[in-house]
Amino acid sequence: MNRRLPGTLRSCRRLLVAPTLTRSLSTTHKLFERQECQVLVVGGGTGGCAMAAKLSSRLGSNKVIVLEPEEKHYYQPMFTLIGGGMKRLDQSHRQMGDVLPKKAKWIQESALNFDPDKNEVSTSGGKTIAYDFLVIATGMQLKYEKIPGLVQALEAPKTNVCSIYSPKYVDNVYDCLRKTYRGNVIFTFPHCPIKCAGAPQKIAYIAEHYFRKMGRRDQLNIIYNTSLPVIFGVKQYADALWKVAKKRNINVNVNRNLVEVRPEDSIAVFEDLAEPGKLYEEVYSMLHVCPPMTAPDVIANCKQLATESGFVDVDAATLQHKKYSNVFAIGDSACTPNSKTAAAAAAQSPVVFKNLMAVIEGKKLTEAYDGYASCPLVTGYSTCILAEFDYSLAPLETFPFDQAKERYTMFIMKKTFMPILYWQLMMRGYWNGPATMRKVLSILKLKK
Repeated sequence: MNRRLPGTLRSCRRLLVAPTLTRSLSTTHKLFERQECQVLVVGGGTGGCAMAAKLSSRLGSNKVIVLEPEEKHYYQPMFTLIGGGMKRLDQSHRQMGDVLPKKAKWIQESALNFDPDKNEVSTSGGKTIAYDFLVIATGMQLKYEKIPGLVQALEAPKTNVCSIYSPKYVDNVYDCLRKTYRGNVIFTFPHCPIKCAGAPQKIAYIAEHYFRKMGRRDQLNIIYNTSLPVIFGVKQYADALWKVAKKRNINVNVNRNLVEVRPEDSIAVFEDLAEPGKLYEEVYSMLHVCPPMTAPDVIANCKQLATESGFVDVDAATLQHKKYSNVFAIGDSACTPNSKTAAAAAAQSPVVFKNLMAVIEGKKLTEAYDGYASCPLVTGYSTCILAEFDYSLAPLETFPFDQAKERYTMFIMKKTFMPILYWQLMMRGYWNGPATMRKVLSILKLKK
């Protein structure tokens, strides 16, 4: 393992380096800006904000730089509810400057290149940021363009093609529901790792419930086409979801991957992954698409940092890079085989924080991530199945009751309490997932 660390910990400071050695600079000369910090956090999403809060609180002001180009920070788990008309888009975001910790410095640019051998990152604004320690929290990128015809269908009027995965398109989902009265309503799951893997079927259940409430259900055929060989990866919850689908007459097709959209004919083309090359053309009245996703290009292009699939090559337990001991990753950008959810990032955050602090202080790494992820599977306008599981896809449940059962209490937790927890606790570095709550409830259960 490469343990190349600077001898001293730098404070974040700005150095202006001119392209000439003279003091007299013409306006045509470009200034190259170099900045230095103790910890550089690349990405201002869920994991990045949580880590910035924890690290700047411990290390103090002007020790942490956050590199993030976006103006707004979105609470993406709310997008499913927006699609069903239960929340508004303006309720799902806050200004990035209000979410990031005040002790950290925000550079509103994106990473262009990583050089882990020099401990440097170059940015879209022409800066070079030198770091002692690096936390990569870049998330995943949506690749709607990988499906021919999809972007055209999403952006053209009156196509009834929609997607909850982007703030650009999510508002149109509820409009599509309201405009659909008969025919096939199709929901898709792509053939690749995605964030929030339960969302493509959550919106299907919400849509089915909506159509029942509106008295249109008998005229509509609800179809869920997933590229996976199962409806859900954890058997306990998969068994429950098959029952939900059967009870509500939702047609589930496994191993079926969307490969093309023809909006002019309202046709979606699917490949049967069990018989590669076999295609199905399905006419739709409404089509909801979960887009293909990949690791960000800037990570995938850095062969020193990335696996062959493009994700940051970290140890699955410690979340430390396998080659560079001063590099960690959190959230969707890591190569870890857990389900990519906000809950997973919450559970990873204390592991990354404590292990990074151990490296800074020259101590051994003691914390291990168990692969915990949570997926509140909303099944309508008043019910939810709370799936919680670990790396082995074994249930790792918090509450002392059967969480595979649809419950109103879990729906209220998802709709009302989780956003509060996210903004007030996780974004401030205080929420580490429900592990402590799980232990307390287990002790109380044993005492009974």
